[in-house]
Amino acid sequence: MHYNFDTPVSREDTYAMSLEGFRDYLFTKDDILELPCVDQELIMMWVADMAFATAPEIIKAIKERADHGIFGYSKLHDEGYKAAFIDWAISRYGYAFKNDHIVTSPGIVHALFELISYCCAPDEKVLIMTPSYAFFKHAADAKGITVVTTDLIEKEGRFEVDFEDLKAKVEDKKVTLSVLCNPHNPTGRVWTPVELHQFGTLCLTNNVTIITDEIHCDLLRKGKQFTPLAKLFPESDQIITCMSVSKTFNLAGLMLANIVIPNDAIRSQWQAKNSPLDNPLSIAAAQAAYTDGSPWLEGLTVYLDANFKYVEDYLKTHLPKAKFSIPEATYLAWINVQAYFPNTENLTLFFANTAGVLLEGGHMFVANGEGYIRINLACPKAQLEIGLARIKNAILT
Repeated sequence: MHYNFDTPVSREDTYAMSLEGFRDYLFTKDDILELPCVDQELIMMWVADMAFATAPEIIKAIKERADHGIFGYSKLHDEGYKAAFIDWAISRYGYAFKNDHIVTSPGIVHALFELISYCCAPDEKVLIMTPSYAFFKHAADAKGITVVTTDLIEKEGRFEVDFEDLKAKVEDKKVTLSVLCNPHNPTGRVWTPVELHQFGTLCLTNNVTIITDEIHCDLLRKGKQFTPLAKLFPESDQIITCMSVSKTFNLAGLMLANIVIPNDAIRSQWQAKNSPLDNPLSIAAAQAAYTDGSPWLEGLTVYLDANFKYVEDYLKTHLPKAKFSIPEATYLAWINVQAYFPNTENLTLFFANTAGVLLEGGHMFVANGEGYIRINLACPKAQLEIGLARIKNAILT
């Protein structure tokens, strides 16, 4: 079946975060926001959801469930949904786990806020690799847990783990939890089995529990392979795996994620403190994604690969001082534009005010991100072309 990713979809009057939430999320009360155009003419390349309508197979499943007409309290009482998720993980990644280890959450961010308090005492620490998705730090801060960071090392556009620094950090007895992002946001690295084994071994031998956020695992470039961390340590119950269809199929607003918790004590805490209920439309959508969504995802992957190639070629031609390598996964481009900004600059504010482009500057990713911008390429090519042209003109004018 052919899927059309070129047709723009209006998000006006849909309560879309990308359109109606950017002022509160991207800017502070001290930022002077002087947009060069009305909101409807802004190019939205910031929040990590897609400008594409989800798969028609998923829309059909939602409509069929909606036609039932009753939306009362709902929970996963049969094996259908969990079986679909397990089959997806096995068929794509060779990752098997027990049915009763799965719990559901309104989202992975929600799960992080909960799990950190189960895994860390108030005087303990959580380790993250930077640059980092900011909510890893926000979750720790909200629970009063100290955050320890280890910076990724960039080598010719490829980001690598500083294992010497990581080893020193996890040997601190107060570090009892690490949050891994695989594939990594914002750099797009897909950690190799060798890297994952080294990371996992360092953490587990030092009694550091791992929460691994694998939300971008389905969004791979052609020819790339993803390995879930827990697959490499099947005997360990200290790895909590977080997966979801929300990024893969643009279903974030339906708020359903799968959390695989093999540790009985941690899972019991979750079950005691979290409602077992789920949105009935979310269940229908996610199950349809797992059972019928593969063809749409294949089409999406081809389209995203072409968008990334367009960005690579455009930057080489028009902004040759920018440093960019096509990431191994995600639909997010992490671009080093530091050569054009010798002084510290709030790049989010700069591109909003000078280009009418909403994106996330590297300062929004905890640490080790200065001089970078993250732009979302999950949009029609025509929108991408306009956005890049505006970025280029803002930099060179």
